Amino acid sequence: RQPPTVICYICGREYGTKSISIHEPQCLKKWYQENDNLPKHLRRPEPKKPEVRTVQAKGFYDLHALNEAAWTSAQAQLVPCDICGRTFLPDRLIIHQRSCKPK
Repeated sequence: RQPPTVICYICGREYGTKSISIHEPQCLKKWYQENDNLPKHLRRPEPKKPEVRTVQAKGFYDLHALNEAAWTSAQAQLVPCDICGRTFLPDRLIIHQRSCKPK
């Protein structure tokens, strides 16, 4: 059995339950730096951390619901290509559009 992991709501990657609290502030700082370097039309609003209520009286979170909400949040940040419709992170969309050709 694999150890439980939590999905980052910013980048969509999986981290251990102890590591996610260290990763999220660093990931958000990196997100701000990358977003500021994008052209104005590709800049995105700040990602909001999804709220998931505790399930049990002991205060535990439903890890599956938390991961589902984080994954949805990370996917919502992707931007579609005007030519082919595929979705990319904004900084990768610029590179993709150099070689994207209409069918």
